Amino acid sequence: MSTDAYASARETTEGRVFTVTGGDWDEVVAGTDPLSEERIVVNMGPQHPSTHGVLRLILELEGETVTEARAVVGYLHTGIEKNLEFRNWTQGTTFVTRMDYLAPMFNEFGYCSAVEKLLGIDDQIPERARVLRILMMELNRISSHLVWLATTGMELGALSMMIYGFREREYILDIFELASGLRMNHAYIRPGGLAQDLPEEAVERIRELLAFMPARIESYEDLLSGSPIWQERTKGVAVLDVQGCLALGVTGPVLRAAGLPWDLRRTMPYAGYDTYDFDVITHADADVWARYQVRVNEMRQSLRIVEQALDRLAPGPVMVEDRKIAWPAQLALGADGLGNSLGHVAKIMGQSMEALIHHFKLVTEGFRVPPGQVYVPVESPRGELGVHVVSDGGTRPFRVHYREPSFINLQAIPPLAEGGLLADVIAGGASLDPVMGGCDR
Repeated sequence: MSTDAYASARETTEGRVFTVTGGDWDEVVAGTDPLSEERIVVNMGPQHPSTHGVLRLILELEGETVTEARAVVGYLHTGIEKNLEFRNWTQGTTFVTRMDYLAPMFNEFGYCSAVEKLLGIDDQIPERARVLRILMMELNRISSHLVWLATTGMELGALSMMIYGFREREYILDIFELASGLRMNHAYIRPGGLAQDLPEEAVERIRELLAFMPARIESYEDLLSGSPIWQERTKGVAVLDVQGCLALGVTGPVLRAAGLPWDLRRTMPYAGYDTYDFDVITHADADVWARYQVRVNEMRQSLRIVEQALDRLAPGPVMVEDRKIAWPAQLALGADGLGNSLGHVAKIMGQSMEALIHHFKLVTEGFRVPPGQVYVPVESPRGELGVHVVSDGGTRPFRVHYREPSFINLQAIPPLAEGGLLADVIAGGASLDPVMGGCDR
């Protein structure tokens, strides 16, 4: 066997590569390590479980220290924005809900608000629909933060947090299922209002959530905050101050964890949020620990908003009166699953032929939206979710583009990772809470 501890070098696209062929370790490290002047390139992803989906990170290392980090996106190929140009305005809701699949209500609300502004009916949305939209979005914010807390806990070694976080999220998804028939990808918020009203059973489940959830949040903090391991993995790790956030366009909990109280619900109110009492949570440390503190306390504030929304719920319609815009779902649970109620189908079929043709054209072609364009910003769990919608006056969108916070926030990975340890790339990247369904739309 060769006495040389290394095989001859070979050149690759990533630089020179050496292969260790054997020998005594003490002898290997006693001489000059030929790798000392070479960069080590590590591909993290696109299948790595710690990257929250199909994100690829290319890391250059010196030992365990990251000297350069590059993020590569685009592995999902959903093409949702392009697909919207080939569906009518109502069908678009079923596409946008699949972007950031952990925050579907926000995707739906931003899109529908933009359509309603173009239609000029944003002030005609029934009050019950307005309240229910806020209620569902805040429940969705809690469920999204629970996924972040659960998965980040798992990645940093707190495996119990994974179980507890998904346990409570499951309860919220049950509420969504009662309301829309689906746990995810709801298409519940529609142009003009909601697909259907909130059943009384769902209201009771929400009140149960309000009763037990505060104690559950405290139990999360009891589990994590006092743990020396959790503190070592989060405090002083992946720091990004206010100037860095603003330079990169980073918003949401990451920006507020750097000390800037920028929350669109407060700074640029929409949907009636200015009439609700809640606090904008901030922290001064701008590290992973600060982002953890902000998200945990934001769940508490969302519970406050949900409770106020429940108190405001009054009987009433959940759709605008214009039947062209508000063609109803009229859903019922039949033997073959959730679908249009047989009574509703019989009513349609039993009317005149002209009425049946009108209904057919309305459902297949959809309503027309006046030409124009509008931008609607929404405070999603990950930051500013901006929806830019352009209409050419037809029955389908001319263009829909989302300013997705996950895509913007991923720019922060190099400044978070470079100069830190390889293990801290996981904590820093997770603290951004990226969802690749929103990034690769």
